[in-house]
Amino acid sequence: MATFESCVATAEWQQTLIAELQRLRVFPEASVDELACFAAEAVEEHVPAGQQLIGEHDRSQTFSVLLDGRIVVTRQNDSNGQEYFIKKMGAPGFMGEVALLANGMAGMTVTTESPTYFVRLSAESFWQIMARCPGIRRAILSEMEYRIRGMQIFHSQQEKMAMLGTMTAGLMHELNNPGAAARRAASQLRSNLQRMHALARGFSERGHTPEQRTCLSALQERALAVRADLCMSSLQQTDAEEAMGEWMDVHGVAKAWEMASTLVSSGINSGDLECLAHAFAPNELTEPIEWLEATASSMQMVGLVEDSVARVTELAQSVKAYAHEGQGGIQDLDVNESVHATVVMLKHKLREKNIHMEKQFGPGLPKLHCVCSGLNQVWTNLLDNAIDAVAPGGNIRIATSFDGQDLLVSITDDGPGIPQENQDRIFDPFFTTKPLGVGTGLGLGIVKRLVDTYEGRLTLESWPGHTEFVVHVPVAPHS
Repeated sequence: MATFESCVATAEWQQTLIAELQRLRVFPEASVDELACFAAEAVEEHVPAGQQLIGEHDRSQTFSVLLDGRIVVTRQNDSNGQEYFIKKMGAPGFMGEVALLANGMAGMTVTTESPTYFVRLSAESFWQIMARCPGIRRAILSEMEYRIRGMQIFHSQQEKMAMLGTMTAGLMHELNNPGAAARRAASQLRSNLQRMHALARGFSERGHTPEQRTCLSALQERALAVRADLCMSSLQQTDAEEAMGEWMDVHGVAKAWEMASTLVSSGINSGDLECLAHAFAPNELTEPIEWLEATASSMQMVGLVEDSVARVTELAQSVKAYAHEGQGGIQDLDVNESVHATVVMLKHKLREKNIHMEKQFGPGLPKLHCVCSGLNQVWTNLLDNAIDAVAPGGNIRIATSFDGQDLLVSITDDGPGIPQENQDRIFDPFFTTKPLGVGTGLGLGIVKRLVDTYEGRLTLESWPGHTEFVVHVPVAPHS
């Protein structure tokens, strides 16, 4: 820390300072006597440009009034350690009151941008002025309220941006699987169409007998009717494929073992192919079975594309529900759908830790009729905290219900629990039990503030192996 030029106030300097404070209206409601009291305790400092006045993790021991010059306020990014710009402030202004009144760290780094002129109060003098000078006290508390509100808004936006990053990462993870599956299915469909075209050309050249057409058409209709793979155990599947492969080997069918799996998955067994063996000569049997397999495979691929598109649609709807909740003003909100959308968006984090997720959605819940913006942020913060808390392979349960007055959303995990001595502090801004750089200590504070806006309440029960947060939101419209 730099050494600054300073001097203790003299009587003549005190009068000059009083006149300057009046001219700049630093404390507009303060009387001359109050300003004189302030001047008697103040120490002036002249600081060159480029000097750090206070560090982010320093505990402020002074209250400073900037009478000339400019300062720059920055903060360190928790994720990468780099500093980012907050604001510039020019004279007149003051700083240090938030840390003194909250008995905490500065939370920001302050550096002089130009040569500056300050007057400072020690912590002891600050408290004396606050007790004896109501005009100065009102100005300081008013400014503190404004700054704290600004800090809360700023950090709330940071939390939202962090969650947006989490949501985006989750969306990319979730979209990758159905996208890859649909791409593979489309490639297989192209191959099937090419095979069926070549086979159809051969059929048209040779023609079919009525018996051949009847048998092949019946089997093809069966294959076309199947919308999903037949549900079988692994043992049943293996036995059926072996029987199919052996039958085709005996009848001289080429690529028997390649086609057996697709035919069995469509519910066709070796007995169903007997009519083809009777209707076609042994050297002609491969083509109709290959046609049948291509038909069955195509239907399976269509089903896979449909499932993949349905999954993408579900994700898109979840993102829309999450991102646009409440933008239409007062609305009817289905809490089950709101919670489900959040679970979908965080599914990749559950999968990464192999967490077992149990969902218990209460039936017939009444809808919330309100400006519901922000409730997804409540569910997301609570669920994200639970995911962070549990060990790999752990358990989380989310449940919704209605007790006749309030809608209840509970999130329970089997993590280590919250120590009893911390349970009264977890909703305080900046309080966190997570390692440095992992948590900001704002998530639960934001949750509490959002729940309060709905005239709701948030309850906690926690001991080792069990932590349960319950959000109570009244169904009746706000008065």
